[in-house]
Amino acid sequence: MARINKLNVWLICLLFSILCLTLLYQSASADLALLQKPLKTKQKTPNQSKQPRCNVTLRLVEIDKNGNKNIVPGLLRILDDQGLPIPIPNLLNRGKGVKASPKSEQKGIHSWSVIPQEVQIQLPQTRLTLQTISGLETERTQKTIDFTNKSTHDITLVLKRFSNLSSNYKTANTHLHIMKLNRVECNQYLKQIPAADRLDLVFISHLERAIADKEYITNRYSKSDLKSLSRESGILFGWGEEHRHNSSGYDEGYGHVMLLNIKKLIQPVSIGPGIMKQGTDGIPLARGINTALRDQATVLWCHNAWGMECTPNVIQGNVHALNIFDGGTRSSYENSFYQYLNAGYKIPFSTGTDWFQYDFSRVYAAMKPPLSVTTWLEHLKAGQTFITNGPLLDLQINNKTIGDQLELSKEKHQITIRATGKGRLDFERLELIHNGKVIRTQKTSPVENHFEAKFEFKLKINQPGWIALRTPSPSVPPDPKRQQKTPLNEYGRELFSHTSPVYLEWECKSLFDMNQAQALLAEMKQNRDKIAKRFLFADEHERAHVLDVYSDGIEELTRQIKAQ
Repeated sequence: MARINKLNVWLICLLFSILCLTLLYQSASADLALLQKPLKTKQKTPNQSKQPRCNVTLRLVEIDKNGNKNIVPGLLRILDDQGLPIPIPNLLNRGKGVKASPKSEQKGIHSWSVIPQEVQIQLPQTRLTLQTISGLETERTQKTIDFTNKSTHDITLVLKRFSNLSSNYKTANTHLHIMKLNRVECNQYLKQIPAADRLDLVFISHLERAIADKEYITNRYSKSDLKSLSRESGILFGWGEEHRHNSSGYDEGYGHVMLLNIKKLIQPVSIGPGIMKQGTDGIPLARGINTALRDQATVLWCHNAWGMECTPNVIQGNVHALNIFDGGTRSSYENSFYQYLNAGYKIPFSTGTDWFQYDFSRVYAAMKPPLSVTTWLEHLKAGQTFITNGPLLDLQINNKTIGDQLELSKEKHQITIRATGKGRLDFERLELIHNGKVIRTQKTSPVENHFEAKFEFKLKINQPGWIALRTPSPSVPPDPKRQQKTPLNEYGRELFSHTSPVYLEWECKSLFDMNQAQALLAEMKQNRDKIAKRFLFADEHERAHVLDVYSDGIEELTRQIKAQ
C-alpha cells in the first residue's frame, strides 16, 4: 500500500510538473502559435461571387499644416450591415503569418487589410462601413457609404492626427523574423506592413534552429538586400542576429540576446543541443556578446530578462537595453526592468515583435533627423525611449526628460512632475512609478476621438532613485497573481506602454537597493550550481568557461555590495 501511495504521489507530482511546463511553454514560446502557414484568402460563397461589384479607387490622406493632402499608408477594415468584416481581394491581410481565429478575423489583426498607397478594389454593391487607421498617432476614421447600383466610386478617407511625434522621435521594431513565406511574399510583407504601421526602422535578425531554420526566409536577406528594401519601401532596415541558448527545445537556458548592427554573424548563432540537436552547452552567450561589443554593436537582452545569463551580463555592463514583451508576456516589469533599476543598473526599455509583426509593438527614441541605424541605436542606449503598442507617453521632471539624470540634495529636494498619455483607444489610466512602486494614477478622459490622461504635481525627494511613466501592466499568463488584462488594441493584443526612467541622484549617490542586490547575488549562485549539475559539457574546460561568467558576475556584485 505504501508503495502504491508513493507511486500516486509521484504521478501527481509528474502531472503537476507537466502542467507547469506546459504553461511556461505557452508563454515562453511566446507566440509560437504565430508560426503557422500564411493565412489563405477565404473562398467566396456563391452568393458573394454573384453579387454585383463596384470598382472603387481609394486613398488615405493626412492634411499637413499647410493644408496639403498627402497620401499615406495605413490599414482598412470594411464592415457589412451586420458589423462583420468582409474580405478585400488583392490587398495584403495585416495578419499574414499570424495564427487566425474567429475572434482575430472579426475584431483583431485579421480583420484589417493594408493600404500601401492609392488602390483599386472591388466591393459588393451594398451599404458598407469603412474604418481606417495609420500607425498609433491617428484617430480612427469611419465612413458609411451605400454602393448600391454604383459601378464605380472614388473615395478619399482623411486621417486626423491627435499626436505628431515624428519631428522629435523615431520608432523601431528591434526584433523581427519571418518564416514560411517565399521571397516575393516576404518582400511584399516587409515593404508594406512596417510602412502601414508607420515604423521608421525595423531590425531583421538572423537566427538558427536545427532543421526548422530552412523555412526562416529572413535569414536569406543580405545587408545589400536590406539596403534595397530600404530604398524601395521608405523604411530603414537594420540587421543583426538573435544569439541564444535553451536548455532543451524551448526551456530556459542561458537566454536570448539581440546583437544589432553587427559586422558579421557571430558563430555559433544558436548554442547547444537544446536548439541545434548537437554539440554541448559549453559556450556562454557572454563570448558572443563580447565579440559584438568589440565590434561596437548594440546588445539587447530579449524576452523580459528570460535566461540565466542575463543578470551576470547586466552586472558586468554588457547589456545596453532590455526588450520586454517581444514575442509574449513571459513576466512583468517588476521581474525584469525594476529588479535591475533598483539595484542601480541604468537599463533602457526596448521592445519588438519576434516572429512577424503581430502587434504594434515599438520603441520611440527621442532624436532629430536624419535617421540612421547607428544614431537611432545611440539614442536607445542613452535611454531616451518609451515602449508601446498603443499609448503615447511624455514625462518631464523639472527641466529633465526621459533618460536624463537629475541632481538633488537637501537644499534642492522638490521636483515638479509633468506627465501625459494619449491613445486612440482607452488605456484606462496613467501610472507614475517611483523605485518600482505606483505613487500616482490618473484616469483617462475622451478627447474628440481619442483618449488622454495627464497630471502635474510637486514631489519632495529624500533619497536616490528613478521615476518612470507607464499605463497598466498587461497580464502574465503563467503568473496567477497577474491575470488582470488590459484593454485590447486593434490587433487584439493587450495594451502596454512604459518610459525609460528619469534617474534621481541624491547627494551625489545613485540608488542601490541592498535587498535587491542580495537577491540577484543569490540568483546567480543558484544558477551557477544548476548549470554545473544539469548541463552538458565536453570537459572541465568547457564547464569552467561557462561557470566563470556567473563567478565573474558574483565577484563584481559582491564588490559593489561591499562598496556600499
